[in-house]
Amino acid sequence: MTEHVVVEADGGSRGNPGPAGYGAVVKAVDSGQVLAERKQGLGVATNNVAEYRGLIAGLEAAEEAGASTVDVRMDSKLVVEQMSGRWKIKNAALQPLATRARELAGRFTRVRYEWIPRALNSHADRLANEAMDTQESGSASKEPAEDDKGPDRVSPTGWTGATGTPTRLLLLRHGQTEMSVERRYSGRGDVGLTEQGRWQAQAAAKRLAGMEGVGDEPLPIVASPLTRTMQTAQAVADAVGGRVSTLPGLVETDFGEWEGLTFAEATRRDPEVHRRWMSDTSVAAPGGESFDQVHKRVRAALDELFATYPGKTVVVVSHVTPIKSLLRVALEAGPSLLFRLHLDPASLSIADFYPDGNASVRLVNDISHLR
Repeated sequence: MTEHVVVEADGGSRGNPGPAGYGAVVKAVDSGQVLAERKQGLGVATNNVAEYRGLIAGLEAAEEAGASTVDVRMDSKLVVEQMSGRWKIKNAALQPLATRARELAGRFTRVRYEWIPRALNSHADRLANEAMDTQESGSASKEPAEDDKGPDRVSPTGWTGATGTPTRLLLLRHGQTEMSVERRYSGRGDVGLTEQGRWQAQAAAKRLAGMEGVGDEPLPIVASPLTRTMQTAQAVADAVGGRVSTLPGLVETDFGEWEGLTFAEATRRDPEVHRRWMSDTSVAAPGGESFDQVHKRVRAALDELFATYPGKTVVVVSHVTPIKSLLRVALEAGPSLLFRLHLDPASLSIADFYPDGNASVRLVNDISHLR
């Protein structure tokens, strides 16, 4: 009997919700010996449900192994924080699973929860993917979920006429800040992420780490140099093993004297300028820059990305206006797109840029990893 064990658990969903599964492994602390493995497909479920099911399976296996002390290690920030009592469990679907996990944990002398990067949870991750693969094996001809398509799979070139290997940009907006919560203009002001924003960054990072082809080799991660984007980018780097570099051209709009103001406050301060600014991309905030100026520098930043990472997949962590500008380039859309497109905090968009000048937007404002 081994009294002190480590439980590593993971869960995943291809679609969120979609075909889901979990994996868990129990190891002896002193020797590292694998005492038990568990994996199971769950049908259609969410990532968070699968994560909790993996934890439950790991605790059950630890009890069967005769453990009295358990160190739980998971790359799900949500599960670790909720089971540690630091975050509330608001999702009704997770509450009974958390209750079951707590009931199991109460049978041990001590249970400690620790968040680890995905790269250190590879054993459980492999088991979870094996479970998902097994339950899908009966439908070999099924089109893979978007998350599971590698950079060179399911190319649109057959119907667009594009040629060559595209540079794929995984466009990630930074997580929540206090300024975004209060709906204030937040440009060059250097604010950090809220606790919710840090969780959003971790969730987005896990989403990226679970995409096929990501993790085979370190991905370039290019970010705006502001704190909120660097914190989000570092979460991605921790999950996928890449290195963060900065590109000043990806920084948010300079809102000048409107920085920190709400929409209503800016309207009262400069009613005529603010009215024109809302529909004319050539108009700048007092002391700031116009959206036309932002678009020009983002185009230059895009050219730099093409020159540095031709034919590669690149994670780009930026802000609302620069990401809209990059999507505008890909779509060959006019400036009105800036006023009609919505991007949530920690949302993911994907665009492929081909060397012949063609482009394909594959995803816009996806926040399925936050649900």
